[in-house]
Amino acid sequence: MKPFQNRLAVAVLAAFLSLPAAAQSVATVNGVAIPASRADAMIAEQKAQGATDSAQLKDAVREELIRREVLSQEASRKGLDKKGDVQAQMDMARQAILIRAYLQDYVKANPVSDAELKAEYETIKGRLGDKEYKARHLLLETEDEAKAAIAKLKGGTKIEDLAKDSRDPGSKERGGDLGWANPNSFVKPFSEAMVALQKGKFTTTPVKSDFGYHVILLEDVRDLKAPAFDEVKPQLQQRLQQQKIEQHMMELRNKAKVQ
Repeated sequence: MKPFQNRLAVAVLAAFLSLPAAAQSVATVNGVAIPASRADAMIAEQKAQGATDSAQLKDAVREELIRREVLSQEASRKGLDKKGDVQAQMDMARQAILIRAYLQDYVKANPVSDAELKAEYETIKGRLGDKEYKARHLLLETEDEAKAAIAKLKGGTKIEDLAKDSRDPGSKERGGDLGWANPNSFVKPFSEAMVALQKGKFTTTPVKSDFGYHVILLEDVRDLKAPAFDEVKPQLQQRLQQQKIEQHMMELRNKAKVQ
């Protein structure tokens, strides 16, 4: 019988060694095997966050998985996995993982092309224009208040001194200073009035917008140099990829039968 037992042992060992890595385990806790695939996934996640693949990392991941298994078993022993709210959270976690995997697969299959990136870059450049403006302003509630402020400016009062009465909390503490900005940063009535001014001049009639009545003083104008394409390429890629995902999601949503 001994030769047969030896052959059987060799066959069992060979079968074990031929198992794929995912079917092997990194540890067994109370008779429950922890698949190596979990360790692989956790190590990959840690490496993506900057960790170095090392024996220390593998040991730390193994210990973490053991602790999770111990706690998971204890939670199940107490019947927590049968509670409705816990099951709902587990379902949502599973759903989130599936969604992430699907979106990663979609992004891989539908990358943003260089042509799309360059087209978006040129569109944004055109929208920005070639000038930046440095202005101060007052935001007042009524047209009469704005007219009174204009009269004081004509009389020699500085706009910085009038800014304390402005309704714009973002600029009133800075004497109405808006800093350097592109005209498209402002609502249309404001930007149109601002770009029509000469340096050092202020609007002689109140400028009405949805926020109230503005008095604008243009301090300076300078050429706007757009950042190079390569500098903004990562942000453009992220933005366009997100737009593709949103569009794809809406297409799926519109096809879905919802009752």
